[in-house]
Amino acid sequence: MQKSFRSFSRAARPLALAALSLAVVGALTAPQSAEASAFQLHENSVKGMGRAYAGSATAGDDASVVVNNPAAMSDLKGTYFQADVTAINFGAKFSGSAHDALGRPISGGNGGDAGTTLPVPALYFATKVGDRWHVGAGFSVPFGFQTEYDKNWVGRYNAVKTKLESLDATLSASYDVTDTFALGASVIAQRTNATLTSAINFNSVGLGVVRQAAAAGKITPAQAQALGQQVSLIVPPGSDGYATIKGDDWAYGWQLGGYWKLSPNDRLALNYHSKISHTIEGTANFIVPTNVQALLASPQVGALLGGAVPFQHTGGTAALTTPASATASYWHQEEKFGLGMDVAWTKWDVLKQLTVKYDNPAQPPTVEPFNWRNTWYISVGGDYYVNDKLTLRAGVAVDTTPTRASNRDPRVPDSTRQLVSLGVGYKASEHFEINAGYTHIFVNSAHVNGSVSSTGDVLTGSYDDYGNLLGVSAQYKF
Repeated sequence: MQKSFRSFSRAARPLALAALSLAVVGALTAPQSAEASAFQLHENSVKGMGRAYAGSATAGDDASVVVNNPAAMSDLKGTYFQADVTAINFGAKFSGSAHDALGRPISGGNGGDAGTTLPVPALYFATKVGDRWHVGAGFSVPFGFQTEYDKNWVGRYNAVKTKLESLDATLSASYDVTDTFALGASVIAQRTNATLTSAINFNSVGLGVVRQAAAAGKITPAQAQALGQQVSLIVPPGSDGYATIKGDDWAYGWQLGGYWKLSPNDRLALNYHSKISHTIEGTANFIVPTNVQALLASPQVGALLGGAVPFQHTGGTAALTTPASATASYWHQEEKFGLGMDVAWTKWDVLKQLTVKYDNPAQPPTVEPFNWRNTWYISVGGDYYVNDKLTLRAGVAVDTTPTRASNRDPRVPDSTRQLVSLGVGYKASEHFEINAGYTHIFVNSAHVNGSVSSTGDVLTGSYDDYGNLLGVSAQYKF
């Protein structure tokens, strides 16, 4: 290492050190850019899952309306306690390749199966407190996702691990304006947690800044060539670092709902859930290879950075908004069966960009674009009442994605999904009921059209995705 330092020319040395010091921008920008992807969850009712969430607020006798549409508590007669848990099994296998900013192939495998299996819980309480008033409380997980690749895979500079979870605590109330119309409202406290990791390509950062300096006329082509050779000598390809970012925040929102009994057999509900704006606060930690550590510890780097050293433990903040949504739910009831439909719209275009600010003055703020589109969830399903105790359910749904091949990345390699659901319910007694449901999710090919990391590394290929949901619930009412 010391021999390499001595071989630097006096003019080339400061630029090479500055180039490497700027790598912190790439280290933090890449993980944070994927903080908010297609991570919305519908899994807050096992009974609803059995019919692909058709009639989510209108099918009746489901305490999950506390969080799905508070006005629909109008149909809950008595006091309800309900617990649901859904296991989400998601698989994502990548096929493709990657190259760095110079077009050189990046070594590594395809990352294995980036999916995982996670439990999603939900708890509800609802009761009637007067002739026309109902109140309820709920705990649910409206947003969440996790992917994790092998650390040495070809897309490691884009992503290694992503885990994001939003937990909602909801207080709701409804009022029966008339015998056929009710209004409801909720206040929501939401806690969002995120963990994101990726590798850092120090070689690409150094060479990239040399190219930028040459293009700006700050150094001659001959100097750029010599400097590039020195950068590659000190920090050759494969001199990877590693960034880990963790953060969380509490924020607050609301929702409003309406519930109409159109006829003795038909019900309609409309609900609007507000966006919730977070300021994620957290920490960034780095694993830095010894050759880069030596450069950062040199007096030349200290002079360039004014005493502020990058790749140190530091705090930071990033603004993140979970999107608003609107849902229309319909249900038609007959003696032996019920049929329903849901149409939900999610305003993902609120996520236009993410600005990350760092406590360490050596790390300037960064801005990452999203430019996502709004999405639709459409489901049709129903119940068949075998007898007074046993109910069978089924449903289908389509869930569109906010991403395109041009802006899709490997953290959440999402695409439009089709859902097929089955469910069963059993009333063990007048007061106690259990339900189970299963959903298989077919996912369209998720093409990645050149996802670019902050260090210019390009990932191209496609994903073979799938999903399975298995849930159970218990409800007690009196």
